[in-house]
Amino acid sequence: MSQNEAGKPRVRFAPSPTGKLHLGGARTAIFNWAFARATGGTFVLRIEDTDPTRSTEENEGIILRAMRWLGLDWDEGPEVGGPYGPYRQSERYDFYDELIERLLAEGKAYYCFCSPEQLEADRKAAQERKDPFQGYQRRCRNIDPAEAARRAASGEPCVVRLKVPDGRGDVVVRDLIHGDVVFNAKELDDFVIRRTDGTPTYNFVVVADDIAMKMTHIIRGDDHVSNTPRQVLVYEALGAPTPIFAHVPMILGPDGKKLSKRHGATSVEEWRDDGYESEALVNCLALLSWSLDDKTTIIPREVLGREFSLERVSKNPAVFDPKKLLWMNGEYLQAKSDEEFAREVLEPSLVAAGLEERGCVDARPEWFSLLAQILKPRTKLAPEAAGLARFLYGELPEMDGKAERKGLGNERARPSLKAAKAALLGLESWEGDAIDAALEPLPDELGIKKRDFYQAIRVAETGSLASPPLGPSLQLLGKDRALKRLDASLEIAG
Repeated sequence: MSQNEAGKPRVRFAPSPTGKLHLGGARTAIFNWAFARATGGTFVLRIEDTDPTRSTEENEGIILRAMRWLGLDWDEGPEVGGPYGPYRQSERYDFYDELIERLLAEGKAYYCFCSPEQLEADRKAAQERKDPFQGYQRRCRNIDPAEAARRAASGEPCVVRLKVPDGRGDVVVRDLIHGDVVFNAKELDDFVIRRTDGTPTYNFVVVADDIAMKMTHIIRGDDHVSNTPRQVLVYEALGAPTPIFAHVPMILGPDGKKLSKRHGATSVEEWRDDGYESEALVNCLALLSWSLDDKTTIIPREVLGREFSLERVSKNPAVFDPKKLLWMNGEYLQAKSDEEFAREVLEPSLVAAGLEERGCVDARPEWFSLLAQILKPRTKLAPEAAGLARFLYGELPEMDGKAERKGLGNERARPSLKAAKAALLGLESWEGDAIDAALEPLPDELGIKKRDFYQAIRVAETGSLASPPLGPSLQLLGKDRALKRLDASLEIAG
């Protein structure tokens, strides 16, 4: 097994800052992070920003924020540094040029002066003669190196191509997920490693960096499998050992097609802004083509970082199910203590809705602890908390028409409200249990169905046909406001 000096694996996540971090990239980052943590290895973050027209500092910032929010801390990379930097490809051009010049000097690469028109003509000619190989026809491969260097130095437009060694047998990619993947070397042309404008190509720089940064394992999406044989040839030309590959399968949407924007929110920050917990998203993505033991679904980040193994990654595509993520998010919210839920979910949600100010939990810890108790089982997304708690704000609740008609627009509403007011008015202890105990016998005494009785009280106090448990809700409202709301509803009750 290829390893670094310390005998531990080194892996990397290498996003291009041409857009946001989407779920496919996030899953790849999670697998790399988890593998490094589980093996005691090193997780490197490298920014592949060699596309100057699309790579931006803003996009890089978005990716770094998303990684931090996911809890995927990197050991080397931007903002952290490390012994093999710089960790942005745009800062490594001199290094790439040195390696290409070395390959030219060793006869492992050569200048190619073919124009686009010449290349197209050669391709069409190969098609017409039904040549099984229709790639680059090696027209410039045998130009005298000294003459080629002179022509390049004079400014004649050219690229640099890597020589596929004559007689090179099949390229066998040893993949921990897919097994041995075999490519016929005869189908590989002498591919470009430096463009006419002097910039190096992806298949060259990614290998150059992986060698320089001593990567031992390359864990990435299987859309890169087709790049791998060319990259193997670059490793060989540079005299470096080939790392161990693990190409993870693609993620599909619920319709069985490749996950894309048509399936809804696709970037990490969109899921964050929708109120999802980072641990829930990491958990859900980790289970796409990987499992802990075929039965465990809730896998906290620290367990993932301890138990992850590439041996349990399937080669089959996985389906991302937003409904499962929503369920999982609810499970993570339920696992929070009341204090954590109040501080991490309630306060931000209520502040964002304009119902509270920052510091509200510290100002009324007992009130918020009770609110957390009754809202936590009903909350699957953080922003829902504000909607569920809205009835507690204001003297009178916002009442929708349907609730008013159904709860208060019948002959059973008025006696229910009057009896409830009388029972609650004399309560000395305004606690949820005492409130529930005072209301509990009233339906039977009035000869009214419990459903109709409590529906009237619930609508009067909360403005809705559905609400958290009534006793604790009235305790949170306070006695004065609860009685005032009953009076207001008596005026409109049928």
